Amino acid sequence: MHLTCGNHTLDLTRPAVMGILNITPDSFSDGGSYYAGDRLDPELALKRAEQMLAEGAAIIDVGGESTRPGAAPVSEQEELDRVVPVVEAIVSRLGAIVSVDTSTPAVIAESAAAGAGMINDVRALERHGALESAAQTDLPVCVMHMQGQPGTMQRDPHYDDVVAEVGAYLLQRLHACEDAGIPRGRLVFDPGFGFGKNDAHHLALMRNLPQLAPSDIPLLVGVSRKSMVGRLLDRDVEDRLPGSLALAMLSAQRGAKILRVHDVAATVDVLKMQQLVDAQGN
Repeated sequence: MHLTCGNHTLDLTRPAVMGILNITPDSFSDGGSYYAGDRLDPELALKRAEQMLAEGAAIIDVGGESTRPGAAPVSEQEELDRVVPVVEAIVSRLGAIVSVDTSTPAVIAESAAAGAGMINDVRALERHGALESAAQTDLPVCVMHMQGQPGTMQRDPHYDDVVAEVGAYLLQRLHACEDAGIPRGRLVFDPGFGFGKNDAHHLALMRNLPQLAPSDIPLLVGVSRKSMVGRLLDRDVEDRLPGSLALAMLSAQRGAKILRVHDVAATVDVLKMQQLVDAQGN
């Protein structure tokens, strides 16, 4: 399985690691890491991207708006000012595949013009104009399931059957994308761990990952350092690496093709060890 990302091809015959680069002041784990005072420093972000690529990341995911529970909204211009210069720098100076974590039509269009290779939208292109903007880029798009909106999504989420409902929603977005001119060969599904789900929902989704996407649609899983790890293991955010790695390996074993993570080197090691064991078994 391969994904055409602009001028690059992302090889998904084995799980690929997507390195998280949140260029925001308020993301839950790494917010403010690339700021000098109250101003974003693109050079700091570039250095982090370079480090993650050296550690084995296949793609860098750049986000200019925090979507943690209760996060404040960001204006279109502010998101553009954060995202576009960093995308341009990573593409031109590092030659890397860049994914842009955005729901904003203008950011989708400007990021594509700056050389981004993929759109990663937690709102599954439901924001007005996003479907049309994404279709015009000819880039692959990751559509994610979220119940509610970031400000309220964790207030007592409810499902009658979380696996069936998440799977049905993702298929509905597939049809909406196809109708807008985005072929299924450009789509990636994300079940949305941490977005309008409680921990029983998270565990059910993890157990049943293969049911959430057709075999020809890659699955992206993002569980790195999330609150679900903290609650299930009683760990603060700085102590969630072991739980995150366990979930990364379980996701890969259940068919995930892209793992969105903060800790690239450790995740790459886990995947390499799993592949070595599987190779010996063959």
